[in-house]
Amino acid sequence: MEKILATDKAKEVISQLKERYGELMFYMSGGCCEGSQPMCYEKGEFKTGTRDVLIGEVEGSEFYLSEEQHNYYEYSQLLLDAAPGMGGGFSLETVLGMAFSITTHALISNEEAGVV
Repeated sequence: MEKILATDKAKEVISQLKERYGELMFYMSGGCCEGSQPMCYEKGEFKTGTRDVLIGEVEGSEFYLSEEQHNYYEYSQLLLDAAPGMGGGFSLETVLGMAFSITTHALISNEEAGVV
């Protein structure tokens, strides 16, 4: 099962950004404010750290989580979406008046995960 999926709207925005910037990458740090939003960069523009985790690709674009976020979403599937709004900081979709967001779906129950 794929760890990261994208809505049709997110795929459309990614396609527009690829036409404009070329290859892309995503990173979500989990820090306060914009860190909780997925950030879209030109591939290689953001340098991932040794503890960051590649969880998959969205439309051919690598999607990384910080180690903390990866642990938090260990038992979840993430869905990347896009809607009109203000994207985070230097995230590329802001030039289109769009903002990427994430929703999650639990892959197993709390009981199965050993959470009481």
